[in-house]
Amino acid sequence: MDNFEEYLRQGEPNKSEKAKIWKTAIGLQQIDGLKPSDYLIETARQNIEGDITIEEVKQRIDNYYKQQPTQTNEDRTEEADKVSARIAEMLGEKTFTFSPVEYLNIHRRLFQGIYKFAGKIRNYNITKQECVLNGETVLYGSAESLKATLEYDFEQEKQFSYKGLSQQETIEHIAQFISYLWQLHIFGEGNTRTTAIFLIKYLRTFGFKVNHELFEQHSWYFRNALVRANYKNHTKNIHATNEFLLRFFGDLLLGENNTLQNREMHVHCADTVKPQNDTVFSLIKQNKNITATEISERLNMSLSTVRRKIKDLKKQEIIERIGSDKTGYWKIIEK
Repeated sequence: MDNFEEYLRQGEPNKSEKAKIWKTAIGLQQIDGLKPSDYLIETARQNIEGDITIEEVKQRIDNYYKQQPTQTNEDRTEEADKVSARIAEMLGEKTFTFSPVEYLNIHRRLFQGIYKFAGKIRNYNITKQECVLNGETVLYGSAESLKATLEYDFEQEKQFSYKGLSQQETIEHIAQFISYLWQLHIFGEGNTRTTAIFLIKYLRTFGFKVNHELFEQHSWYFRNALVRANYKNHTKNIHATNEFLLRFFGDLLLGENNTLQNREMHVHCADTVKPQNDTVFSLIKQNKNITATEISERLNMSLSTVRRKIKDLKKQEIIERIGSDKTGYWKIIEK
């Protein structure tokens, strides 16, 4: 999507920031297969230029659809336009409260007038057939316990101390929390878009600068990564994994350049973690004394990514570190 690229190239701070926000807002509609109208694109452009405010954008979109003849709107363009404008508004705000109320309020603001249940916790159980799971579904939270579980997860995260954690450890914990939050799926529809907005705002409280292009270009990957983080089927040797979600977070926050391909997440791929670790493993196999820094340089891969892949290999009990990081060596575990 190259709708607002000229504003990014020009580099005017205010216009550039608005363009990034709009690209994120529009890109997130892809999660539900929605595409905003040309009218929304043009109206957003006027907002970026500073000709109209975000409030005027919303008013124009509302008036535009009031004037349209009655239609089935099967492609849900109206939803895409209105939700895009509301996302742009929220991402432009410098406000945030870490609480279940904030999470519910984000959903209410996004979908008010679109869904009758906007801002409300679902009172029925759901399943969703997933392409990457070959038609299977993640087991989502039970309707009877959603409110209590949501409050518990927020309280646990609020009490968690990030003090002393490395940047990589911080990111891994946030990814795990967001994975749990998404899996609850407390909303009947719009769950992933709501979670994405909450995540971006939460990351800002840590001082992270979010690469908006990731949500613009890979919003569907983000959702599928959450699916794979919450699905397991031991009879088919399929295990829940955060590997894909951490690849996304690495690009989102650390400037990494991981491969983000949806097909790699399909459950037909027998071992979804090991292929990505294969090159790291090969170098360790060739040289038991090689360091993470040397692997990073050889593969032109960020050090944090190398360390994460080494950590995965350890968890899979494929390698073991003997001795210290400086003077020790790698042992290949024979199975």
